Order: sequence, then C-alpha cells, then structure tokens
Amino acid sequence: MKKLNCLLLFLAAIVALASFGCKKSEAASSQIELSVLNYFSMTNPNAAEEVNLIWDVFDKANPDIKVVREDLFGEPYHYKVESYAAAGQVPDVIQCWPSGRSTSLHTQHLLKDLKPLIDKDGLAQFFNPASLDPAGQGAGYIGMIPRGMTATNAHFINLEVLRDCGLQPAKSYSELKAQVPILRAKGYDTVLMSNEETWVMQSCLFSLVAGRFCGEAWEQKIISGQAKFTDPDFVAALDFIKTLYDDGVITRSTINTPYGDAPGLFATNKAAYYDDGDWQVGAFLTDASTGEALITPSRQSNFLISVFPDIDVPGVKLNRSNSVVLATGWGMSAAIPAGSAKEEAAWRLVKWLSGKESQAFLVETGTFAIPSRTDIDMSSLDLEPLQITAGNLGREYDTATVVIDAAFEGPVYTPLNDGLQAIGMGQQTPQQVAAITQAAFDAWKATQ
Repeated sequence: MKKLNCLLLFLAAIVALASFGCKKSEAASSQIELSVLNYFSMTNPNAAEEVNLIWDVFDKANPDIKVVREDLFGEPYHYKVESYAAAGQVPDVIQCWPSGRSTSLHTQHLLKDLKPLIDKDGLAQFFNPASLDPAGQGAGYIGMIPRGMTATNAHFINLEVLRDCGLQPAKSYSELKAQVPILRAKGYDTVLMSNEETWVMQSCLFSLVAGRFCGEAWEQKIISGQAKFTDPDFVAALDFIKTLYDDGVITRSTINTPYGDAPGLFATNKAAYYDDGDWQVGAFLTDASTGEALITPSRQSNFLISVFPDIDVPGVKLNRSNSVVLATGWGMSAAIPAGSAKEEAAWRLVKWLSGKESQAFLVETGTFAIPSRTDIDMSSLDLEPLQITAGNLGREYDTATVVIDAAFEGPVYTPLNDGLQAIGMGQQTPQQVAAITQAAFDAWKATQ
C-alpha cells in the first residue's frame, strides 16, 4: 500500500501545482458545487484510506470544485436512487450499476451519455473494450464508466476446517452433500451465506444456478417471449435451491444472517465454505488504518477462492460457469448542460474516480479483483495472497452467464428475490415462485 500511497500523493502534488496558478483567483471568488451520491460504507476495511487517498486528494488538487458527497450503502442507497429517479433528477455525479439495480437511471435517461467526453479525451484506449460497450448498459449508451468486472459468485474455501475433518474441497454437489454430516459432527456448517437480505441468494448463487440449468443467454429467451420462468429448466433451478436447504448444505439459519456478518463467521472457522461475490475479498484484508485483518496475510494461504462446485444432477446444461456483470462505476446527471463549467468539473471528477490511480487503489484494497482499466501494472501493486487468488478466479470457470438483477428490472427480480427466501423458509414451492415471477414479468412487459 505504501507504494500506491506515495504515487497518489506525488500525483496530487503535481496536479495541485499545475492547477494552482490558474485556479487560485477563481477558487477564491467562487466554487462549482457538485452533488455526489456514493455507494460506500465507512465500516469497510480501508474506508478511511479511500476518503484520504481518493476524495481528499481530489479536493486538494481541485480547489475550484466543492464536492458535497452523500455516502449510502446497501438498501438505503437503492431506496435513495429510486426516489431520485421518481423525481426525475439525480445528483451531478453518481456511483451506479450499468443496469440491474440502477436500471431506472438508464431507462429514464437520467444519466448523461459519456461517449462524446470519452472520445474527446481519448480514454477508450485505457479500458477493457467490454467495459465501454454500450450494449452492456441499461439504455444502450455509456451512461457510466464501470470500475471493474464482477463475478457475483465467489466460493470461498476454508482449508483449515476441511483438514480438521479430513476432507478435501468438494468438486461436485454430490461431494458437497456428503460432507454435511462429517462437518456437522465437528460443529461446522457447510456453506455459509448472508441470506437475510433477499438480493444475496439471487445475485451470489441463484444467478449461477439458473445459468447452469437454463444455459447461456437464457434471459434473452424470456425477454423475447421464447421462454418463460415457469418452464421446467427454471423451475428445476429453483428446486435446486430448495435441495440446498433440505440437504443441509445451506442451513435455514443463514436467512437470519445479516449481510456483513458472514465474513467474520467464516474467518473464525464457523463453516467450510462461504458463497458471496468477489468484492467480499476486501472484507478479509488488512485494514491500513488499524493494521488488523479478519484473515491475516500469513493465514490466507489456508483459503481458496473458486466457483460453486459442479452441479451433478439431472437437467444441468452447464458446469464450470459463473454469473458475471460489469461492476459499479461513475456517471453524470443528464441535466448538466453540455459544454458548461459544471460539466467540465463533473467530468474531471468522473475521470479521477475512474482513473488509473483510483482503480489501482481499489484493487489493492480488495474492492475489485479485476479493474476495467488495462494500463494498471498488477505486479507493481502491494497485494495480499487472497487478492492474488481472487485475481485468478476467472480461470475457475469457462462460461459467463447473466446476473438476474442486471438483466431484469426491479418489478421482476424483487418477487423472485423474495421467493428464493420463501423457498428457504418452506413458505412457497419452486413452482409457486416461478409462477409469481412470470406474472411479475408479464405485468412489467405490459407497461413497456
């Protein structure tokens, strides 16, 4: 981290010196104020470092801009976004998804098309082409710049627990199921998840399961009317979630586990496996402000990161697949006038937040394993063993399939999310959840 800190401070000094003369008189008389909505939790490891090295550095280097930042995380953030969308306006700069939970920002054209600005500054050469593909965003134009690529299933493996039970990492569901009584006899859970929030099961495991049962581009068949959520393959995917609970591979107690609690439980050897997104690697790393880590670097070699094992049950079309989506990133309000001073200021901030130094910091702190920029020398970064393991996650699968809440809008995936939890609690059957989801899709489709 020290190398990156020095680099950022050196860069900040250069930028500040270069801009000081031309901005001093302007800043003294007035500042351009930018409202910013940031998806961010101060409880995350290295959160204070991010404020110091990303936001404070920008403030010092740009005295003519006043950033008024609102930090929200989890559902409060999404509720706020929807309230902004309902009002038809968003903050000047906003962190958001390319679709999914941020679909309303895109489909209502509340985000400015950034392509003219990207082209003007020649930024495309520094990014993975897939990250700037307009087809990957909700409205078919570049409304935001993703900061990375996200695998929404990361299957964490605790070798300490497995060794204590004389076991090896399960390579198939049959092997995983067979390990349940052995682990239970020693007081361990098998697969840990934080399923109190309903999005977790859908995004971090069921999207992968649906891809394996339904095949590549299955969502396009539903959107085009060639398939339905009530078709046998999707129902079979839902039934597999019921099987996970029935077999004790995932215990029903996970439905009462808040998001954020599971990393600590896993790090203290409560379970052999833990399923979440690849972003959760950051929860285990050393906090630069305290020097403490949930899993110390010296211990991290006892943990692996893969994808959920092969599902060896009838009806599966794919294995060695994962659910993958463009990560969150930064966009600008479409209400900002083109060519205005506010547009220039907002674009300056978006470029910094999407820049090489900012993304390198996010990789070092475990926020992303794979940045969207291609000009970052990964070998120069101060990475812990678990981060290197996460960076190799792409080698663990051959096929990328859709993340459900990135392919469908809230009125469709919300009843599905709720239904997945209801399946776990035994309150609804897979067939009922499929029917409810299809009805929600039909109702949504009728409004388009």
